[in-house]
Amino acid sequence: MATAANIAVALVALLHLYFLVLEMFFWDKPLGRRTFGLTPEFAAASKGLAANQGLYNGFLVAGLVWGIWLGAAGGPVKIFFLGCVIVAGVFGALTASRKILWVQALPGAVALGLVLAA
Repeated sequence: MATAANIAVALVALLHLYFLVLEMFFWDKPLGRRTFGLTPEFAAASKGLAANQGLYNGFLVAGLVWGIWLGAAGGPVKIFFLGCVIVAGVFGALTASRKILWVQALPGAVALGLVLAA
């Protein structure tokens, strides 16, 4: 069960690494605009905010990887950062797009369930 939990945590970390790349480097490029449904004008005007948001996703990645790296002692770290992922996903669903609940919060909740069961 611990292996399945670590795989799920790693997948959530990879997902957030993808978010980081999209938000920090591709926000105003065709891939980012298409992914987030942005006009070129809005993407250009909000590029700095998106980069900041991407940086926060990087902190989530760092925390999740740290939790995996700690091995058996990393349970509390993984629980904390997965909790952050879930809260951010729920908040994003309430304030930005309901899709965020399924793309961010659900994978985090599944991983958290596996970590707690391990």
